[in-house]
Amino acid sequence: MNIIEKLEWRYATKSFDENAILTENKINTLIQAFNLTATSYGLQPIKLIVIQDKEFQHELMQHAMNQKQIVQASHLLVFCIQTAIDKHFVNEYFNRVHAIRQTPKDILQPFEDFLINDFENKSQKDIDAWATNQAYLAMGNLMTVCAMESVDACPMEGFLPDKFDEALQLKEKGLKSVLLMPVGYRAQDDKFAAFKKVRKNIEDAVIKW
Repeated sequence: MNIIEKLEWRYATKSFDENAILTENKINTLIQAFNLTATSYGLQPIKLIVIQDKEFQHELMQHAMNQKQIVQASHLLVFCIQTAIDKHFVNEYFNRVHAIRQTPKDILQPFEDFLINDFENKSQKDIDAWATNQAYLAMGNLMTVCAMESVDACPMEGFLPDKFDEALQLKEKGLKSVLLMPVGYRAQDDKFAAFKKVRKNIEDAVIKW
């Protein structure tokens, strides 16, 4: 299949085959794709939690509107944002740039100073909103990668972040959960797999200038 055929094949999976488990290679591909996702300024204010523990998935399901995909899926991916986007966080990024690219620090310093000042003047609410946008970018990227890898996925916003944060001890890690995505393989009796996609006509969705 080409990329368009793969995107036609994918859908928000409503029922997973509980006995079909993703290989380590598949999971590692998703992990690497997450880490390669483009983010604003390249700062990566996001983290991914990969859960493969049926008992724990059952516990978490009650905090996600009892959506059965949480338990049925091979793995549950939890997209998180980092809450402390401060001078230390920005310094760490520019240290990586210097170490990996060997860019002289005097060249990097003006941009580093700009970002430190910019984030110091943002409210926590604005920082969280900015970071959450990066999590959506990562989820969109992973949904496409899943399709290319013939892995089924279901993006989810319907859950109680505070309860997930508590269960995963995220506050202690300086994180907040913002999105969920169960991944695995569709159940053969999931009728939604055969439904035709409902999309606008291309000319109604795209303007060519």
